[in-house]
Amino acid sequence: MDEKSYEKPSRRVSVPWVMNAPARNERLVMMTAYDFSQARLVEQAGADIVLVGDSLAMVVLGHTDTLSVTVDEMLHHVKAVKRGVENSLLVADMPYGSFHLGRRQTVAEAMRFIKEAGAQAVKIEGRRPETVAALVDVEIPVMAHLGLTPQSIHKLGGFRVQGRGDGPRTELLEAAREIEAAGAFSLVLECVPADLAREVTAVLEIPTIGIGAGPNCDGQVLVFHDLLGLEDRLSPRFVRRYAELGSDARRALSAFAEDVRHGRFPSPAESYDDPEHLRAEPIRKIYG
Repeated sequence: MDEKSYEKPSRRVSVPWVMNAPARNERLVMMTAYDFSQARLVEQAGADIVLVGDSLAMVVLGHTDTLSVTVDEMLHHVKAVKRGVENSLLVADMPYGSFHLGRRQTVAEAMRFIKEAGAQAVKIEGRRPETVAALVDVEIPVMAHLGLTPQSIHKLGGFRVQGRGDGPRTELLEAAREIEAAGAFSLVLECVPADLAREVTAVLEIPTIGIGAGPNCDGQVLVFHDLLGLEDRLSPRFVRRYAELGSDARRALSAFAEDVRHGRFPSPAESYDDPEHLRAEPIRKIYG
């Protein structure tokens, strides 16, 4: 695709605009970003929603799961992403431990993402209708998240598909209805069977956004580092790599290192001189 065809959204995406996507029969595009340059890229590529995910813990900070990232670390990155976003809806993941100690803590931490970092909504993992309702009550829009919720990795026993079997399927459907009733404006479905995601999407009025949930959700999301081939420690089945920037970057960095070691960089064209003080005698070689 020609580079000129990439354009940021011409409209400013709002929570009501996202909520009404199913009625317009319009699919939503959500991508993650963790810094200014990534935010500019994903918005220019046409992302409706930019999510600063707690996946930051793994793909940026090097942890093995999402549990270790702190509110302050998330705020730092949300602020950076905010500087690169003009029209996309900016959503901040609330990290593990930031909404588990009751209404007062939840509201206080969520307000930091809105007031300090400039997010327009927060994302909450798990079946927590009371938490969603508490935030909506103070005018903080909430994106919910069901299915595989990485913050519950110990409880779930690892990164596993959720909602298989009659009992788990019914539970997830009930949870989705509860969350919608509590006021969530959208719902992420992660790693659930495609037919279950289709059923959830059909019974809800708010949009569903899938990641490993099949093609019948109202939108899709992938992690920046996964879709660009920058993360190679995990290879989930649902990830489609649209580039291999990791291997391209290694080749480029290796070429730079070799050019430096063999004196090929910088060239005269990449160096500066002072025309008024050019010396007649050649400069003594520093390295032999």
